[in-house]
Amino acid sequence: MQQGLNQPSRSFASDNNAGIHPEVLEAIGRANQGHVVAYGDDPYTRSAIQKFEEHFGPDIDVFFTFNGTGANVLSLQALNRSYHAVLCSDYAHIYTDECGAPEKHTGCKLIPLPHQDGKITVDSVRHAYHGIGDQHHVQARVISITQSTEMGTVYKPEEIQALARFAHERGMFLHMDGARIANAAVSQGQTLRQATRDLGVDVLSFGGTKNGIMGGEAVVFFNRQLSTDFLYLRKQSMQLASKMRFIAVQFEALLTNDLWRRSAEHANHMARLLEKEISLIPGVQVVWKVEANGVFAKIPSHAVEKIKGRYFFYMWIEEESIVRWMCSFDTTEEDVREFARFVAEAVE
Repeated sequence: MQQGLNQPSRSFASDNNAGIHPEVLEAIGRANQGHVVAYGDDPYTRSAIQKFEEHFGPDIDVFFTFNGTGANVLSLQALNRSYHAVLCSDYAHIYTDECGAPEKHTGCKLIPLPHQDGKITVDSVRHAYHGIGDQHHVQARVISITQSTEMGTVYKPEEIQALARFAHERGMFLHMDGARIANAAVSQGQTLRQATRDLGVDVLSFGGTKNGIMGGEAVVFFNRQLSTDFLYLRKQSMQLASKMRFIAVQFEALLTNDLWRRSAEHANHMARLLEKEISLIPGVQVVWKVEANGVFAKIPSHAVEKIKGRYFFYMWIEEESIVRWMCSFDTTEEDVREFARFVAEAVE
């Protein structure tokens, strides 16, 4: 949707729509000096990887990609062969919003599981875990979860640990789509390591774009044996950046002086404020707990187009008139209150 003159400069459609955090922009400028070796063999990329090691611990492998779909697909490709299967939520981004890329590039099958408030459980995974050793069936190899979830909720530590334990006891792996892992971690009062590696996650797609960087994601392996061939997978999948330093310095900035935490805390706080404001509007119902930076609400169907006339946003479950409103690192209290006032007028 093209933004019109009567529309505000900040919307609630997606944290992807936000600009670049000034500290990230400054880092890109600092890296834009002289020549360095391409494809990641440069001091900026090495420094960024050291930042990852500070946050996640030693003995990890970190690889930068252009986007989240690339990070997810390559993570799964590193863990699977074509006769394997990935168990995920029926609302998982890898299942609904990546245009079949995981199945195309891995050759394996995605098996959708019913979610409970955006989460899959050990019980749902156990129900889908069958046909093991049977040559007529795909072999379940990976459990993939999204943190925070597609419904804005957050897995509790014990829920992730239980899924990891189930996987590891059966020779499987746990992949985390962490497009909004920063928002999830701060909502639980965790460090990045506590929210991932310490809970048994094997491979993490670490998101930065939704938390203030210009573009780029990272794949983090907590078991280095799983990343042996990843250099070749990344190149073959067209996710190897020649000017790698400009992706790397963004992550270095994000992982310096708690920028990842500050930005995520602010976005989460704005979402809680938005929840408070719209909960006062008759006819508007928040449908899932606001635990990260997204608010999902059921609104009268007649109000949808009125609101979209000024604020672009996404319908989440159209037949139930459930919408998604996201907050970002640059959302202001004034933005939230102005939006809530407009919603109130639209639903009258």
